[in-house]
Amino acid sequence: MPIELWTWNTPNGRKISVALEEMGLPYTVKTVNISKGEQFAPEFLKISPNNKIPAIVDPDGPGGAPISVFESGAILIYLGRKTGKFWTDDARAQVPILEWLMWQMAGFGPMPGQVHHFLQVENEQDRRYGLDRYKKETLRLYGVLNTRLGEVEYVAGPLSIADFAILGWAWRHPRHQVDLAEFPNVKRWYDQLMARPAVARGFEVSLG
Repeated sequence: MPIELWTWNTPNGRKISVALEEMGLPYTVKTVNISKGEQFAPEFLKISPNNKIPAIVDPDGPGGAPISVFESGAILIYLGRKTGKFWTDDARAQVPILEWLMWQMAGFGPMPGQVHHFLQVENEQDRRYGLDRYKKETLRLYGVLNTRLGEVEYVAGPLSIADFAILGWAWRHPRHQVDLAEFPNVKRWYDQLMARPAVARGFEVSLG
């Protein structure tokens, strides 16, 4: 039976659709329209107690029993372990995957997300302060990523779930008001990933 992907068309949602396509896992999309507050529905709360998308339900979980997983990083680790793809059992090789996955979740997501927010604030004074603060940090994070990708092909060396996590947010670089030409290593990595057929399918699938 296919995995249920409960999500909306956001960077965090795209992380998971890309990973599912790359891993070759069958899935169905259950749209959760966050603009209409559907994330607060009791049905969704059962699988995502923090009322955030995405979440998954795997009918063939560990031991053959169904399992639900919320938080995009946890979902990526779960899927990597389930399939053995874009993940590793080697403890040393796991470290950079987890480092860059946590880097995305703690910074390269929350900070650009604040840019998204303040671009919509009508009060010019409030908008300017927020944009100055969060655009500066967003650009710093792009710089960190650019330095790393000058050393390796993918963020953890081999292609991994960490790349899918970061790609979900790099996809929104126009909305971050970031020109990837200023970060050539990020641009090389971004173009290389977006040219992959499974990644393309992950971005083309309708998430609402």
